[in-house]
Amino acid sequence: MALEREIKLRFDSAEEARTKILALGATPLHGRRLQEDALLDTDDESLRRQRSTLRVRSEGGKSLLTFKGPVLPGVIKIREEHETVVADGVALLAVLESLGLHVWFRYEKFREEFEADDLVMAVDETPVGVFVELEGGDAAIHETARALGRTPADYITDSYRFLFLQHRDANGLAGPDMVFAGRVPE
Repeated sequence: MALEREIKLRFDSAEEARTKILALGATPLHGRRLQEDALLDTDDESLRRQRSTLRVRSEGGKSLLTFKGPVLPGVIKIREEHETVVADGVALLAVLESLGLHVWFRYEKFREEFEADDLVMAVDETPVGVFVELEGGDAAIHETARALGRTPADYITDSYRFLFLQHRDANGLAGPDMVFAGRVPE
């Protein structure tokens, strides 16, 4: 079983996050690009009731299909993850919708990735703030967070959906999806 291990850390700006990551000696892995994610579920919300996620991510002409299982208890977010590259995300969404699934949440972010040792560091610019996502081994996550001036009290293990709902409710905003103002998701 493939396990994903990650945390998010909040930053004031993408430039601050990028500068701190590069100061650690990280190497650029993927340049800044827009990611458009669609979460799918059945009408009876069977995936959400199982605390699982089925996602289609599109970026730069390619797509990924990802299944994530329930989060295991702990200070770091750990969950089963299976992912595969898909040739045509729009066609895949149509197939999944034909099978009875529907998109229930869309979210966007600009992501830039870096790597160092056993870790991938992503700078995510979202409509609800800037986050650095650290994904890799437990020791590397803790060590890198510490090097970025953070403690386990700063770790965010919530999903972007949960962070969006918090932001939306705290700011009296409307809208079902976490998308950039003025953009219409495809």
